[in-house]
Amino acid sequence: MYINELSPVAGSTHVNKRKGRGHATGNGKTAGRGHKGQKARSGGGVRIGFEGGQMPLARRIPKRGFNNIFAKPLEAINVSALEKFEDGAVVDAQALLDAGVLSKCRYGVKILGNGEITKKLTVKASAFSETAKEKIEAAGGKAEVI
Repeated sequence: MYINELSPVAGSTHVNKRKGRGHATGNGKTAGRGHKGQKARSGGGVRIGFEGGQMPLARRIPKRGFNNIFAKPLEAINVSALEKFEDGAVVDAQALLDAGVLSKCRYGVKILGNGEITKKLTVKASAFSETAKEKIEAAGGKAEVI
């Protein structure tokens, strides 16, 4: 094999369409923009959500509540998922990721109280529900907020 024999994999490259290069190309004259009108003009077009003067959908539907754009959502794990760890282990976000209980953990973990736990574990998490905390401590473990 020589360097002059190399070529890209079939389908990995494509040739860009050259607009406005004669009617034989199928994209000449108006270059696919149609005849006149707002969208045919240079710099023409309407903003996102504009519906030709009709009341836009974003303004027609009712708004309720408050959506905090700065919220840092926690991953939720039930205490039943902690059963796969050995007795006396320290469980934190990294341990949960390594064990495959979590697939991602961007901001932290909240432990919820669904299920049972029999092992004595030290659980380090961003938050605990009341029932989760009770169940971990009833099994002889510790629930530490980090």
